[in-house]
Amino acid sequence: MTIQSSVPDKDRVISAASTSPCVTGKTGDQRTSSKNCDNKQHFATGHLLANLKGRAISSTFVTASVQGIQFVLMLASTMILARLLSPRDFGLVAMVTTVTGFLRIFNDAGLSTATVQREGITHAQVSNLFWTNVVLGITISLLLAVLSPVVAWFYREPRLAGVTLVLGCTFLFSTSTVQHMALLKRQMRFKTIGLIQVSSAATGVLVGVVMAWMKYGYWSLVGMQLTSPLVTFALTWSFSRWRPQLPKRDSGTRSLLHFGAHLTASSFLFSLARGSDGLLIGRIYGSAPLGLYSRAAMLLMRPLEQFLPPLGAVFVPTLSRLQGQPERYRRVVLRTLEVVAMTSFLFGGVLLPLSYPLTRILLGPKWEQAAPIFASFTVSAIYFPVSNIVTWLLTSQGRGRDFLALSLISSVFTVLSFLAGLPFGPLGVAIAYSTCSILVLLPILCYIAGRTGPVRTKDLWVRFLTHLPLCILVFLVTWLMRTLLIDAPPLAQLAICAPVGIFCGVIFIFSFRPERRVAIHLINTLRDLRNGR
Repeated sequence: MTIQSSVPDKDRVISAASTSPCVTGKTGDQRTSSKNCDNKQHFATGHLLANLKGRAISSTFVTASVQGIQFVLMLASTMILARLLSPRDFGLVAMVTTVTGFLRIFNDAGLSTATVQREGITHAQVSNLFWTNVVLGITISLLLAVLSPVVAWFYREPRLAGVTLVLGCTFLFSTSTVQHMALLKRQMRFKTIGLIQVSSAATGVLVGVVMAWMKYGYWSLVGMQLTSPLVTFALTWSFSRWRPQLPKRDSGTRSLLHFGAHLTASSFLFSLARGSDGLLIGRIYGSAPLGLYSRAAMLLMRPLEQFLPPLGAVFVPTLSRLQGQPERYRRVVLRTLEVVAMTSFLFGGVLLPLSYPLTRILLGPKWEQAAPIFASFTVSAIYFPVSNIVTWLLTSQGRGRDFLALSLISSVFTVLSFLAGLPFGPLGVAIAYSTCSILVLLPILCYIAGRTGPVRTKDLWVRFLTHLPLCILVFLVTWLMRTLLIDAPPLAQLAICAPVGIFCGVIFIFSFRPERRVAIHLINTLRDLRNGR
């Protein structure tokens, strides 16, 4: 906003304080307490616009590096725990995490997004949001304590009562860090966030592996899930100097709660639908089949969860700051979509034909039945990255109602796909969901996202379908190589076929203009990062 020369000096100071880091005066009316100064520094974002591209690139690099470390930790813990524990152990914990996953959305309640997305926000508003999150955490923990016998009764497994009670405590820690994390994201302090995430993940993995080695069985998985949020809570409050004030009326929080309510309702509906597969499989087929299903899904979904949401933590603040520049906003969204789509097609084409050797190597021989389930989920891996980018688009534009409508429609079709595949076991559920995600959910997603705003539906489809030939080529090459090595050990199949498939994909990328343009843009972005621009 341009300030006219007739604005009084006092008003200039107030206006600048809302968009610039706080500066403590020394005399007269300009004197400000250090506490108020620190608070203003947590909410100011105007200084980020000066080099928004550089900050976004740097933040993306830091986030990707952190997620790479977390991915290695996840992969190592998966390989170790899969050999120390049984599918039944994983299935027992998956039964409870299916239930807690429904309520996990209320951890955040969309209020961290409201803090990040809003152009201007005050200390009183964020404090009110903090106490709202805390009250929700206490409520959920008490609710799970009451429901723990019901969960055990539903699954016909008495051991689940204790597991539900313990995992319910995690909500007390996680809700107490929501607004602190949101302010760190708002300031784009992703190095600090990365340090917290890696430390908490590493500590959780260490506790889980040690407990499994000491023969604690499924309780080692519970210990791992309890440790991570506890460490996150301790580190977040140590690194973030923001402290909430007591709740205050008439602080303008109502609109933020309204926005958060839309996101929460949307996310809860989708979480309820997306988690119903574990609920149905666990109830009808038992813990062992659910263990196979959950591990197969984890092999694919966990890496996506490692990289996509944290990238969203970078791009949502960036896109939110670009709301007043529609052409620049459109360019950033579409370039990001192209990079993500091209990468997804490349690795999706490799993973599908190599599902069996990959499962054998990562999980061990006793998990062979998880291989076809994993193969089925690789199809939906193409859908998830696009859906995440559309989520960033709707969130950064503050389109809570569209988010709610999209979640409602997607939830209905997701549950219907699970019900259609359920008679055919866990494999049938995976196939039905993957088919639905590509043929039904993706078109709905693109239509709703492109109805309004700088990015149109046609833009999304063109950028997505342009890279489909890459996936087909990589799949055919990798599949043909594996047929030649069908009798070779799983490690040899993976070590030979994957590089060949990826190499052919890279040749294809630099041989055709659309893919080459995306690759060159990515290389230039990395070069800018290396040069500090």
